[in-house]
Amino acid sequence: MNNQQAKAEPFLKVRGLTKMFGNFTALKHLDLDVSESEFVCFLGPSGCGKTTFLRAIAGLDIQTKGSIIQAGKDISALPPAERDFGIVFQSYALFPNLTVRRNVAYGLENEGKDKRAVNARVDELLKLVGLPDQADKYPAQLSGGQQQRIALARALATSPGLLLLDEPLSALDAKVRGYLRHQIKDLQEQLGVTTIMVTHDQEEALTMADRIVVMDNGIIEQVGTPTEIYREPRTLFVADFIGEMTQVEAVATSSSSAQLGNIQLATTQFDGDKGDAGVLTIRPEDILVYTSKKKSGDNIFAAKIDELEFLGSFWRAMISSDKLGSSRLKADISINVARDISLTDGMELVVELPQRSLRFYPGEKLL
Repeated sequence: MNNQQAKAEPFLKVRGLTKMFGNFTALKHLDLDVSESEFVCFLGPSGCGKTTFLRAIAGLDIQTKGSIIQAGKDISALPPAERDFGIVFQSYALFPNLTVRRNVAYGLENEGKDKRAVNARVDELLKLVGLPDQADKYPAQLSGGQQQRIALARALATSPGLLLLDEPLSALDAKVRGYLRHQIKDLQEQLGVTTIMVTHDQEEALTMADRIVVMDNGIIEQVGTPTEIYREPRTLFVADFIGEMTQVEAVATSSSSAQLGNIQLATTQFDGDKGDAGVLTIRPEDILVYTSKKKSGDNIFAAKIDELEFLGSFWRAMISSDKLGSSRLKADISINVARDISLTDGMELVVELPQRSLRFYPGEKLL
């Protein structure tokens, strides 16, 4: 996004959104801004509220409280038919008795468009999703990946201002998911349509989104770019949910250091006091290993490999040390580094935990 987009009024503005089902609060006072042409992913575990959030934006589940402004218009109380969006569901929701052409044309025909214009638009969209020769087939004659592309073409037919995707790839196998992931992102960038996608798949979110909204228990835990979410998780939940993360119990010794076993480690800055118990985290790929003490400094100590697991492009090692007390660390060591240091089970080495990669969460328990 350029600076002008960042300063512009949000295309979608959500304020104080709350949704209750009886006594259960599914969404708790959510605020969110989405810029025009942005691709945003709602990411979180099952039951966290992400689909309820999407359905509230679509008007399929009207919120209990709060407002939704789209393109400067308050749509908070409008029924779905009066909102400007296209939607794609996990189950495709194609009409089985209609051909592909009629499925894609459905919204345009409802708008009373001229038949020639409808056919031209359908042909354009089928070409766009790479299925120009499937117009006369029925959904049952298509593969799951093809059906999902037809569902996407149908959602885009009326040129909506907002595209909503509700776990669109979760019913597909891994290879097809990988292909469609790139195709949807390329299509979104080509058309410039503002898009919100719900997913529980962190890889999908990290590879497709401009920004990720991480949710849990009806609240937003963090909003940020994929890099920010992965490298700078603000809460232990986000740190644990996104990617692999080693967690150990520790005690704060300042606002940028913590005691782990018999060693004091320099960490990134955190909001806490000396003596606060909490959880210290580091990603396995951030741990550095050496065969000898090549340098001195903070966060460097002698250790031993307790276990080794071969995972193709890297080895996963469990590391222990007198310095760590009873705690053990998980380190991912690339094939090249493993070869350079002649990595073997039980070997002694020197470990470095870079300060920029160590984050401490005071008051938290291991997840």
